Amino acid sequence: MARQKKQPVDNGYALFDVIYQDGARTSNRKVPTADIDQFDRDNSIRSFIEEQDRKIAEMSGNPRGPIKSITPST
Repeated sequence: MARQKKQPVDNGYALFDVIYQDGARTSNRKVPTADIDQFDRDNSIRSFIEEQDRKIAEMSGNPRGPIKSITPST
């Protein structure tokens, strides 16, 4: 019997690379696809990642700078 190829599984997340104003970069930031607004995609992704950054800053005490750009991970 022939082996069948595995179908890609939708894990419910989209991955993004984030570059900050100071030149720092974070890769593969997870954003739930349910939280991405199809009509205002860029702003919904940005606001979700900024909220993640605020939570991380609260726990670590090291705030992040402003986001320069967000691109889909490849």
